[in-house]
Amino acid sequence: MSEPQNNVKLDAFSKLDKDHRTFVQLTVDENLKNKDLAARVNRKREATMSEWKKSTWYKQAREAYIRTAVKGEYKVKGLKTLLNLLDAKSEMVRLQAATTLLKMAGMLSDNDTPELIQAKVRKANAEAEIAEQKAELFKRSESTGITKIVFSDDLKPDKEDDTDQEGDESDGTDTESR
Repeated sequence: MSEPQNNVKLDAFSKLDKDHRTFVQLTVDENLKNKDLAARVNRKREATMSEWKKSTWYKQAREAYIRTAVKGEYKVKGLKTLLNLLDAKSEMVRLQAATTLLKMAGMLSDNDTPELIQAKVRKANAEAEIAEQKAELFKRSESTGITKIVFSDDLKPDKEDDTDQEGDESDGTDTESR
């Protein structure tokens, strides 16, 4: 296994030596038998390949390699495939490809559907129309000379001082005649 250089944090795949990295790449990218794998990574025993596949370093390195490959090479292939699907014969396939591309670009969320987007547009238009009507009403009321009185209910209620009061704890209703 190789050692990190210049205090750079390396993932599990990058820490491996050349033969081990080649082994991980071949197990992910190609469907080779242990015999063929052993020959490609300069090992004599097929059993070594089985032992490597069971090891924790292999599992960690394999996951790191897959993450790297998806971010690099596979992302480009996936994007090219999506772009090709925009010209598909099926309208549904074209819609799905377009939706996926817009989500990737951050223009749609995962929960957006065409119906939901239309509803959001209708709601925004209705709210804008209401705001315009309120502004127009306010302008008309100012021009007519009407004075508006606005009552605010943010005052705190008075506290009653009931320490000097005499009487019982009843609610004030007289259910019995005295």
